[in-house]
Amino acid sequence: MDLLLKNIGIISPGDNLKGIFDLYIKDGIIEKIGSMDSGMYENVLDCTGLTAVPGFFDMHVHFRDPGQTEKEDIDSGIQSAANGGFTGVLCMPNTRPSIDNKEIINYIREKSKGKITDVYVSACASKQRAGDEIADLNELYEAGAVALTDDGSPLLNAEVLRKTLEFTASHNIPFLQHAENYKISGNGAIHKGKVSAKMNIEGIPYESETETVRNDVTAANSIQGSKYHVQHLSCGETVDILREAKERNKNITSEACPHHFILTDEAIVKEGTNAKMNPPLRENSDVEKILSGLADGTIDVICTDHAPHTSAEKARNIYDAPFGIVGLETCIGLTYKYLVERNIISFEKMVEKMSDNPRRILNIPRISIKEGEIANLTILRRDEEWVVDAEKFKTKSRNTPFNGFKLKCKPYAVINNNIMHKSVL
Repeated sequence: MDLLLKNIGIISPGDNLKGIFDLYIKDGIIEKIGSMDSGMYENVLDCTGLTAVPGFFDMHVHFRDPGQTEKEDIDSGIQSAANGGFTGVLCMPNTRPSIDNKEIINYIREKSKGKITDVYVSACASKQRAGDEIADLNELYEAGAVALTDDGSPLLNAEVLRKTLEFTASHNIPFLQHAENYKISGNGAIHKGKVSAKMNIEGIPYESETETVRNDVTAANSIQGSKYHVQHLSCGETVDILREAKERNKNITSEACPHHFILTDEAIVKEGTNAKMNPPLRENSDVEKILSGLADGTIDVICTDHAPHTSAEKARNIYDAPFGIVGLETCIGLTYKYLVERNIISFEKMVEKMSDNPRRILNIPRISIKEGEIANLTILRRDEEWVVDAEKFKTKSRNTPFNGFKLKCKPYAVINNNIMHKSVL
């Protein structure tokens, strides 16, 4: 790639860089940032009105490969991520078979090598995600896993959790907890509240999440240097628990998804199973507390929990339909409209929570917009309003409650690994 980005806005909080510049990329490397004569370059792109930021990273996606490629595979997942403005993702291990051995890690890393979106792999903390026996963490770590999690299943066994947290302390790798207690959530399909009572649907109570997090925080605090991360939190009380925990232990981190800081369980009435996810949509008071946690830094990361399912699966009844929605191609617009436009967080904080913080937690290299660095950029039309059209998605699936939403800040392109992809949203 030999490309001059002319008059492009650059915002990179970690580099203390903010302004309008010319940026020249040669062979995938940022060769120069400054003011340049367009006549000196063969390939020039007028970027007036565009903003470049360090490539966004989604640390919670399900690419379903191996085992469920009718929903998504590595290639379609990468296309979806790039179309949505992400240059990096972390795959969850609830594939079929689960990612509990080096062969599957090698398969995913080989299949994604050299693509525009960097694909990192999380591996099971327990064998087959069953929770009873610890996986061979050394093998998984040496094969390239950058996080440990039984995502989709909680790790509730105290002994396996202790051993996992000890491993995180000695290897600087985080454990990511799907905070749910099956004994409490039972057969619940949505949040336990007024909506579940009105619709006569078994609900998932708050305690399923909050008690799990409370117990885990105690365990994490007992192991010096352990790295504990709460995935896709949904409860306001969870934010309170984490706010207090982080005052003592900075290695305790968390993430939130757009659906949990925008929607409530009322969305089930209109959207049905396309608003069914785990953890479930909660109540307005929970949304408000999640917003406060994002604002004050209690919640470190914004991610998607991108969970593709077929239309046939989502057409089942509320109990039989699977949990989850797609999110890679709506996340940027949703986050900008509902957080930045409403002054919950600044745009700079959005960049931190969607680029720097995920990479910091995972202990992978942060992205720097500097001369001599690899060009890894998310390019946005910050002022453009757009309407979500699921038919323009590159993911194989269409299970979203956000179709038709009017958003602001549209992905324009991503640049990474000496490749440029323009979004078609």
